[in-house]
Amino acid sequence: MANENDAQKIKKPIKKEVNNDIYHTLRKLILDGALAGGAPLRQDDIAEQFGVSKIPVREVFRKLESDGLVEFRPRRGVFVTEHTEAEILEMLEIRIALESRALELSIPQMTDLDIELAREILKEYEEVEGIEVWSDLNRRFHDCIYAPCGLMNLISMIHSVVDRTGSFMRLKVTMASGFDRPHSEHVDILKACEAGDVDKGVDLLRKHIERTKKEVAAHFRRQSLSILSSS
Repeated sequence: MANENDAQKIKKPIKKEVNNDIYHTLRKLILDGALAGGAPLRQDDIAEQFGVSKIPVREVFRKLESDGLVEFRPRRGVFVTEHTEAEILEMLEIRIALESRALELSIPQMTDLDIELAREILKEYEEVEGIEVWSDLNRRFHDCIYAPCGLMNLISMIHSVVDRTGSFMRLKVTMASGFDRPHSEHVDILKACEAGDVDKGVDLLRKHIERTKKEVAAHFRRQSLSILSSS
């Protein structure tokens, strides 16, 4: 007869582990824009590519869905999430709220080491070229000035919103923004941080993201005009 411990083992549900190799590979392809919005993800093909069964691929899809990067469409399959103009602009509004609060809490906690690290990122920004490199350094700078707030759930929420528009921001907005405007604004934000001026730092950050939002809206307008002129 099975003892009580054996019975508990039998009743204990099996935990489904997400295959990290598949997850990180697909996530990177989506965020880099290699898998564009609306692209289908074929479960059988991915399982064959990684030499696994369909089950771990399905669990990866569920994880990517929770990240907002893919969506399940009834009777059609799994597709890379395709955000509308309204959704992207809304996410930028959310960024303004979350990042402003993060910086507001961070500035009073910043040390000379935090300022120096942010300054090194901006120096590297000046020395390199390329949209993808600028995009990566931009994110590192923002992460650096928010980290002192110490609220990891808040920072995780910021990352989630940024990730959902990652490929769009990298390929479209960074190209539209170029180098000079974002870099100059980053320098001004860091000066406010170094001076311990919370109000000025938050105000500069808010305007920084608002300008990005305007550039996104302008991109969509140009895209619409291009479609109309070619039809």
